[in-house]
Amino acid sequence: MVFDLDLIKKLYAQMPAKVDAARKLVGKPLTLAEKILYSHLFQAPTRSYERGKDYVDFAPDRVAMQDATAQMALLQFMTCGRERVAVPSTVHCDHLIQAKTGAAADLATALDVNKEVYDFLASISNKYGIGFWKPGAGIIHQVVLENYAFPGGMMIGTDSHTPNAGGLGMVAIGVGGADAVDVMAGLPWELKMPKLIGVKLTGKLSGWTSSKDVILKVAGILTVKGGTGAIVEYFGEGADNLSATGKGTICNMGAEIGATCSLFAYDQKMSVYLQATGRAEVAALADGIKDYLRPDKEVYADPSTYYDQVIEIDLNDLEPHVNGPFTPDLAWPIGKFAEAVKANNWPDRLEVALIGSCTNSSYEDISRSASLARQAVDKKLKTKAEFTITPGSEQVRHTIEKDGLLKTFEEIGGVVLANACGPCIGQWARHIDDPNRKNSIITSFNRNFAKRNDGLASTHAFVASPEIVTAFAIAGTLSFNPLKDKLKNEEGKDVMLDEPTGIELPPNGFSVEDAGYQAPAKDGKGVQVAVKSDSQRLQLLAPFAAWEGTDLNGLMLLIKAKGKCTTDHISMAGPWLKFRGHLDNISNNMLIGAVNFFNEKTDSVKNQLTGEYGAVPATARAYKAAHIGSVVVGDENYGEGSSREHAAMEPRHLGVRAIIVRSFARIHETNLKKQGMLALTFANKDDYDKVQENDRIDINGLKSFAPGKPLTMTLNHQDGSKDEVTLNHTYNEQQIEWFKSGGALNVIRAEFAR
Repeated sequence: MVFDLDLIKKLYAQMPAKVDAARKLVGKPLTLAEKILYSHLFQAPTRSYERGKDYVDFAPDRVAMQDATAQMALLQFMTCGRERVAVPSTVHCDHLIQAKTGAAADLATALDVNKEVYDFLASISNKYGIGFWKPGAGIIHQVVLENYAFPGGMMIGTDSHTPNAGGLGMVAIGVGGADAVDVMAGLPWELKMPKLIGVKLTGKLSGWTSSKDVILKVAGILTVKGGTGAIVEYFGEGADNLSATGKGTICNMGAEIGATCSLFAYDQKMSVYLQATGRAEVAALADGIKDYLRPDKEVYADPSTYYDQVIEIDLNDLEPHVNGPFTPDLAWPIGKFAEAVKANNWPDRLEVALIGSCTNSSYEDISRSASLARQAVDKKLKTKAEFTITPGSEQVRHTIEKDGLLKTFEEIGGVVLANACGPCIGQWARHIDDPNRKNSIITSFNRNFAKRNDGLASTHAFVASPEIVTAFAIAGTLSFNPLKDKLKNEEGKDVMLDEPTGIELPPNGFSVEDAGYQAPAKDGKGVQVAVKSDSQRLQLLAPFAAWEGTDLNGLMLLIKAKGKCTTDHISMAGPWLKFRGHLDNISNNMLIGAVNFFNEKTDSVKNQLTGEYGAVPATARAYKAAHIGSVVVGDENYGEGSSREHAAMEPRHLGVRAIIVRSFARIHETNLKKQGMLALTFANKDDYDKVQENDRIDINGLKSFAPGKPLTMTLNHQDGSKDEVTLNHTYNEQQIEWFKSGGALNVIRAEFAR
């Protein structure tokens, strides 16, 4: 089945004329990103747009939502007044399945425990014309790549790793649920015109090196915020040599450098993958406009003229990398990793190795890892670490089972988990004797913040390619270098692992008995959305209050967060995922992972009403009950990581009026704006140091709130002294209306009520 074929035909028919017009308007040759962006404008352009400055309205082709974020997105959508989504949209049930014992048992448990949520998502999808992928069907990004992604398209998804679809040449951007509501309602979707980072790849991968190592290397170069506000565009003969799924891996993990998205140009590898996944018609259509699905030739000839920054990587010289711990941009070439483990006193013994996930679960990934597992069997080696395999979709799982690859993993003690996110997002009932003991795990996932995988601050999580992870599972130690070190087998002989080998696509084709797709009703007017009035999992939403029309005075400091404060710190996943559809319940995890600057503790802040220290959510609720607003102060790149808008909705719900930081991650800043929050930055970053624990805070200038005009914060200290601090913002006129109206959704409701 080919989804959205008529949409793709129409887009491809119009794209050449739109790109030609944009090239004339801009007055120079275009990169691929520019071609896609200009051909997806909500209205025909009358001028060129300045990168990193101009806000632009776009019309994405489709929306994808995973089950954890879809709950809040669809609870918002059902209040906006539309009878059906305006663009093709899908829901994917992948986040709520906890990995514990194995695929079959874990899926059965999830179906029972999460029945209420699954029934809600199925019914609301059926009502509003949304495609529904059932639990067990697979991880959203793998399913999208196999079924929906297409070259030259544009989509948004309520998950930060939506850019995975860039592996098929699509501008695919992670957003919060409120952005998804805009697009599903048929409204323009706003984005600041991204800057462009070009990554020129030359040469060809070989041996132990894989596509994963490209993004691990790039993460080390750009850091977790180096891609903020930019699209990363890969080009060059090295890019064309990579498989489509390998390209997807690179684009997926581009979220870890803060990039708006990443993408590759259409090439033969993409064409072959489209054909292998039953979309030969799409490949033929893409072939017909191939030049419009690649950067102009002049861009290849002189990339520094067309990109804001250019990075060059020779794949011939690229080493396998291991990144971590605690941050995905701490990049170690394999030749230096053992030394780093020893120098930093990281636990050398490897306890768990995990492969798969949305980042690395392609047939190529699995087959390369399976080649090492087969070697282990043949060379009489056993895995010395616990070893798990997470297939990315039922199609991949069924195919690798049919081709005997799963059996190979099981022969060395591997445990196959459900086709779901599982340990990658903290949905992991890990077996460990002492949760406080320092320990090491390694994954082929994308993100490795503290507590990310198992909720344990003591776990040192490292990220590498599936084949490197598999080799470490066999060795059981992080100081092992598979490129040069030997292992002692069961017979006491020293043996070496040979280079992994793999196949890009299954030699006998993909196959699946039940992919897990459920089409919506053609007319959903009579469908009832399933929400119990006394539910602890789901809660219908009430509109947030509009701005009072005055400056904000006498606000309490809730917390001054120190250092890295990701969306995992602001709104943890793991066991909290069960409350993603219930705003009040999930607000009990607000900022419980953030480190309080004043006492170096988590979930311990001073309640200025009582003078006592307590949990962050409880303190916020106390201020709210006393009708006192509060303020959160943060450090650099505040809100990096997941797209979860709960990290913005929870503070809004608990009475926080402003988030004031040194700098924001892109998605989180947008999410705050959408919810009617003040997302502000210190004009002088050192003013962060002026904020004291007992401050009463005033925010002035709101009556004349305007684009480009700073606001002022007065810090009223306990000793009677004051500090005046200038606050910058990036609000445009429309976003200021969101603030004044109490949130973007209130503006949408008003428009549809006319």
